[in-house]
Order: sequence, then structure tokens, then C-alpha cells
Amino acid sequence: MAKSGKAFDFKLFKRLLKFTNSYRLVFYFVAFAAIAMSLLAIVRPELIQLAIDKSIIPKDGDGLQYYILLMVAALVVEVLFQFAFIFYANWLGQSVVRDMRVKLFNLMMGFRMKYFDKSAVGRLTTRAVNDIETISSIFSQGLFMILSDLLKMVVIAGFMLYKSWQLALIVFAMLPLLLYATRLFQRAMKVAFEEVRNQVADLNSFVQERISGMKIVQIFTREETEYKRFKQINEKHKKAWIKTVWYNSIFFPIAEMASSIAIGLIVWYGGLNAAGGGVITLGIITAFIQLAQMLFRPLRQIADKFNTLQMGMVAANRVFGILDTKSHIDDSGTIQMPQSKGEIVFKNVHFGYNEDEEVIKGISFTVQPGETVAIVGATGAGKSTIINLLNRFYEIQKGEIRIDGVNAKEYTLESLRKQIAVVLQDVFLFADTIFNNITLNDPSITEAEVVAAAKEIGVHKFIQTLPNGYHYNVKERGSMLSSGQRQLIAFLRAYVSKPGVLVLDEATSSVDTYSEELIQNATEKITKGRTSIVIAHRLATIKKADKILVMDAGKIVETGTHEELLKKENGYYRNLYEVQFMAEEAV
Repeated sequence: MAKSGKAFDFKLFKRLLKFTNSYRLVFYFVAFAAIAMSLLAIVRPELIQLAIDKSIIPKDGDGLQYYILLMVAALVVEVLFQFAFIFYANWLGQSVVRDMRVKLFNLMMGFRMKYFDKSAVGRLTTRAVNDIETISSIFSQGLFMILSDLLKMVVIAGFMLYKSWQLALIVFAMLPLLLYATRLFQRAMKVAFEEVRNQVADLNSFVQERISGMKIVQIFTREETEYKRFKQINEKHKKAWIKTVWYNSIFFPIAEMASSIAIGLIVWYGGLNAAGGGVITLGIITAFIQLAQMLFRPLRQIADKFNTLQMGMVAANRVFGILDTKSHIDDSGTIQMPQSKGEIVFKNVHFGYNEDEEVIKGISFTVQPGETVAIVGATGAGKSTIINLLNRFYEIQKGEIRIDGVNAKEYTLESLRKQIAVVLQDVFLFADTIFNNITLNDPSITEAEVVAAAKEIGVHKFIQTLPNGYHYNVKERGSMLSSGQRQLIAFLRAYVSKPGVLVLDEATSSVDTYSEELIQNATEKITKGRTSIVIAHRLATIKKADKILVMDAGKIVETGTHEELLKKENGYYRNLYEVQFMAEEAV
């Protein structure tokens, strides 16, 4: 990881260059173009000197025309190289960031849920979009531009010494001041850009969360409070950028001043020498004025390009921070799970989202193939955690989970999760068509199969009432549908995947009566003959369950059927029934 304040991290840069290995020919061509441009830089000043000394002063019109034609030819060649250099440097940068973005996104899709629990969505979005785009500028505006400018400076310096060592020394005398200022500038900008990226990430995260949670903001009339917080965060963002502007406003006038002083000294010394009949000619003085500008301009540009390079390096440092994250569920299983029979065994399972705080405290239970097991208990009892553990979204700390007699860890993650369909209480739909939300773009599931499945569970009529039916776009998070409709889509999504095990969080607290009836019918249909674990919120579901697990504070306190559990005097389930379900039953 790059350290803040360090001017350049070669280890990080070397790692970044590995992403260019697939594009070596383009990389070498851009490097060659940079070298060619540096050599071409001295051609025009040399031709100007020759034109003045050999044509203009002797008043040779034909010779002047010849030199003008040469200058035009040199300019055309320089323009062609510059075009190729800029185009392919940018092409290389975009190709690298495309590969990095694909790798990053693929990696993030395999992260544990624990990673996303602790990471702000806005910050991850900044890494995957803004930061990676900034990395492209390393190649398009940073690395090769700096290489080209450095080579140009070396060639120009050598050419100056060859033409007139006296004038060259005058120009070089200004370089230590400019190099020292450049060094200080680079170090200061490294720290400043680190702060800028931090503030950009904070701003993105804040805006993303408030837009996503706008309903809560407005329900609780927090607009004024959130506005004030946004102003504070935005002010910090502005201050971070102002710091970079401050450093630029100091450095560039110093660079311009050094260039102007050098040109003034060239005209003074060279003019006196030429007037006194010395070896310095008018052509050489004119060439040196242009060469001095060409020498100092790349130095100023190098500082500017180094800013770009450093911003890219800061961004690369952040992206590699995610690429180096070890937050994957162990997928070392080798067994491909066939169509699951649906036998599930939890044996003395312990788990905590934080290692020192257990949420599941040594639970054991067995679900037979085809059984429907309802899990009931107060909020925070650990019901939803069982769903997460069954899918291996989190790793258990102790115990064993077996499916069809095999430890869940021995199955490949993909084959395990394909056999377990989950319908959550909080249904997530993508900004896409209903059909694509049901199939999740699985090409093996046809529209005919989806329609047939929808008819089976009683959802087809509802979908047909929507504009364009199965091709109706539900917009972001399914905002165009009611909560009940979203849940029906989730049921259909689970049903068409033909899972061996079905897990339902079947809350309907915010669902209208019509949708609730459809959901009850859909629940009965998709659980029939299939192993089902249901976090039960309705009495109707609980009564129909083959077995009820009653949870409290991470433990299973009672097990049995509805009738068996009601017979237990002062039992946990009976108390829960009397408080929560009797009113529902009366209705």
C-alpha cells in the first residue's frame, strides 16, 4: 500500500503495469512514439536557426523556401506521431481499466456478506467507477507523457550544449530552482490528492444513502438536518480541492518566472556576444529562445502530469486495497450437488457476526426430505441467521451443517446455492423487466416456462394486467410495483429455479388482502412436496408446518407441531401464540 506523502510508489506502479501485459505491442508502440516525439522536438528549432543564419541574413529567398518546406514536413511528421501517441495511450488506458473493473466486480461478487455489512455502498461504487476511471489517466496523461517530456528535456539539453555551451549553462542555472520547487510540489500534491479521494468517497456514500433512503428522510422530516450535514461534507470536499488549487497557484507562477528569467539572460548574453562578433549568431539566439521554452514547458507539464499520475496512483492504491481483500467464503468443496433430496441437519452450530458475540448458540435440528419446518420467535432470536448459514453467506464458527448427508462445505458454492431458493421479506428487484427479474438472465429458462410456472402458482393474471406483461420494466428496486407484487415476483423467481430446498421469509405485514391471498396460494404451491424452511409470521403457515422450531436468544427452546406445543403449560410457543396469534385466529 502506498504511504501518504510518499512521492512515488514504484512497487505499486510495477503491479499496475502488469495489467498492460496483454497489450504489449501497443505499449511498446506508445513508448516508441514518445521517443520519436522527443527527437523531433529539436528539428524545428534547428531549421529556424539555419533559415535565419543561411537564408534570411544572407537574403537567400530560394534557401528560405527550402527550409520552410522542411519545417512543414517536420511538422506533419510530428503531428502524425502526436496523433498516434495520444490515441493509443488513451486506448491502452481504457483497455487496462476495463480489465481492472471486470476483475474488481467479479471479485466483489464473491465477497462474504460480512464485507458488505461493513462497507458503504457509495464507497464501493466510487472504487469501481470513479477510482478506476482515474487510473486510466496514468496511461493517457501520466506515464507516457512524463516519459516523452523527460526524453524531450534530455534531447534538448544535449542539443543546447552542442550548439552553445555558454547559453546552455545560463538556461541550466535556472533548473535547480525549478526542480526543487517541482519536488516540493509533488510531495504536497500527493497528500492533497489522498484527501480529495477520501472526501469524494464520503460525498458519494452520503448522497447514495440519502437518495436510497429518501422516503425515510421525508417521513421523519429530516430534510433540514440532512441538508446541513450535506453542506458540511460538501464544504470538506471543497476545502480538499482548494488545497490542490493553492499548490498549483504557487508552483506555476514560479515555473513561469524561471522560464522568463532564462530567456531574458539568453537575449542579454547572446545579444552582446553577437554584437561583439562572437560565435553566437542571431539564429542560435532565436533557436535558444524556443529551446528554453521547450525545456521549461515539459518541466512544468511534468509537474502537472505528475499530479495526474499521483491521482491515478492514489486511486490504484485504493482499488488494489479491495483486490487484496481476503473476504471470500472458502469454496474448496469438490462435490457437485445433484438435485437435492432436501435433508438438512444442523449439528451443534455456533455462529456470531462478530466472533465475541454469538447469535446462534449451539443449535441442532433435522429437516426430513419434503418437510415444511416453521421457525418462530421474537425479533433478534436468530431466525434469519439460519437462512444465511444454510446458504453459506457466513461461515459458522463451530458445529456442522449437512445437506443430504454431506457437509455443506464439501459442495461447490455454486451447486449448493443453485439447490437453495430464498424468498426474503425485503424483496430486491433490479431495474429491468419482470421476465429478466424472474430468470435473472438465465438463458436456460424460457419465457414459456416462466408463463407456465406463473399460471401454476396463480401469478399470471396479475402480471398480464401490467403494461407489456412479462416485459414490463419495474424500474430501480421494483419501485413501480407494490410490496405484495414484488413478493409474488420473488416467489416466481424461486419457483422457476426448481430448487431442492426452499427458504421463505413470508412476512406480509405491508401487503393488501388480495396480494396476501395470492401469496398464501403461491406459498402452498411452491412448498408442496419440497423441503421448506419458513420464517413464519402467519398462523395459517405455522399450523400447516410439519414441525415448528421455537427460537429465543439464539437457541431452539421448543420443537413440535402446533398442537403439541400448545399443550405445554407456560411454554414459550403457547405464550407467543396467546400474545401474537390468537387475535389473528379470531379474525
